[in-house]
Amino acid sequence: MLVTILVIVIVVSGLLVLFLSQSNKDKRKSWVQFFAKGKDAGFSFREIELLRRLAVKCSLEDPTALFWSQNQLDMCIRDMVRSARLSGGGDQATQDFLSKLYDYRKKIEMEKPKIKTGITDTRQIEEGQSLRILAGGQGVHNSKLVKNTGQYLTIARPNNSKLPVSFSWNGLKLSVYFWRDDDAGYVFDSEVQDEVFSKGTASLKISHGESLFRTQKRKSIRIKTHKSAFLYILSGDEPSDTIELNPGLKCIVEDLSDTGCAITIGGKAAVSLRLKVQFILNNVPICVSGTVRSVEFNEEQNRSLLHLEADPLSIETRNHILGEVFGMLPEEDDDLPFKVIDEEIKENLESNQSGAADSAI
Repeated sequence: MLVTILVIVIVVSGLLVLFLSQSNKDKRKSWVQFFAKGKDAGFSFREIELLRRLAVKCSLEDPTALFWSQNQLDMCIRDMVRSARLSGGGDQATQDFLSKLYDYRKKIEMEKPKIKTGITDTRQIEEGQSLRILAGGQGVHNSKLVKNTGQYLTIARPNNSKLPVSFSWNGLKLSVYFWRDDDAGYVFDSEVQDEVFSKGTASLKISHGESLFRTQKRKSIRIKTHKSAFLYILSGDEPSDTIELNPGLKCIVEDLSDTGCAITIGGKAAVSLRLKVQFILNNVPICVSGTVRSVEFNEEQNRSLLHLEADPLSIETRNHILGEVFGMLPEEDDDLPFKVIDEEIKENLESNQSGAADSAI
């Protein structure tokens, strides 16, 4: 009986040693694969070691998933952001590494298959799409698509105070530009067939384009916002990244990315204008300076949507914005002295102060 028990103990011990040996071998093989994938992804040996520690800390079942799984990478970045905040923001090396992780996170986001794909025909343009109309000799005008049928497109008749009331659009050759959200820019050529009323709106019936060209793919990931902000006009020699202590013109940041933002102001503004936008992001003052690349003016509301291309941002500012874009920052109340309430801004956009802003810009 004792011999039997001894044999069983020896067999079980042998199996346990074999299992542990195989388990350690599998782990070593797994980490070799981890470092190989990290190298393929463009990380240095030191950075891969930091990622390995993050993967262990976050208890990832398959650490190599960090290099292809958006959710697994998010888990690691979120832990790193939390640690950096607890240590006062992290040193420069931490911010540099975090910036590289955000670049890789952006790459995964932009390369994953999109449910919403591009279009190849003007018959696929959605009604309500904002348009930019270039008419020969008549400048560039804002419009939108009112109706799209198989035979023609109906667009809102562009309003331009510089054109005579009796101006006729019939027969004019047009170049039509538009940007599809989460897609790209497009352009096509058309011709005005008739001036009509459609859905109670003075409109132009134009021909479908024979060719629809995709002009530019978005290079950044944007997040929709509705954030109160202050706007400042930059002079030529003024530092563009200095936090302002005095209130500026009130505006609303409508979307945000690490390459720019869209802002709503009262009145009009000019393309190529140099501006600075300042707002609060999770209790941190953020300053984005840049150049106005396009303006969408709403005459009925006397408001403009400005698309601002940002100057190069500091690593800390860029990381903070990307943390918001990718949902890495905790939800906190913005509570600083120059916080502006949305309702107050909306009122200001329609007040005489907005008229002053209009003339200033």
